[in-house]
Amino acid sequence: MIPTGSAQPSSRQEKVSNFIKEQAAIFLLKENNNTSLITVTSASVSPDLKKATIFVTVLPESKEELAMEFIKRRRGDLRDFLKKNMSTKNIPFVDVALDLGEKNRQKIDELLREK
Repeated sequence: MIPTGSAQPSSRQEKVSNFIKEQAAIFLLKENNNTSLITVTSASVSPDLKKATIFVTVLPESKEELAMEFIKRRRGDLRDFLKKNMSTKNIPFVDVALDLGEKNRQKIDELLREK
């Protein structure tokens, strides 16, 4: 039996995800107020390319909440930035989330260094 849904993203999804990741990093580099380091670690796009989630890490951790508020306030500007630089017909709605996988990896590294 052949599965109807593909678990792996299509080549187009991957290209759009990578492009959004790069453009979001450029946008945040320009717009960040430099009180924290915001790193775009990845981006994912829905199969219909209508929704995108950008995953970020923030250093120092004490500034995470302020950085996330800043990014969420600037989502409209980020979407406008993408609109100027993307050649696709539709620009995805952008959401932002902390990259918990990266955060957990950093915590494990920290614990291993303590031993």
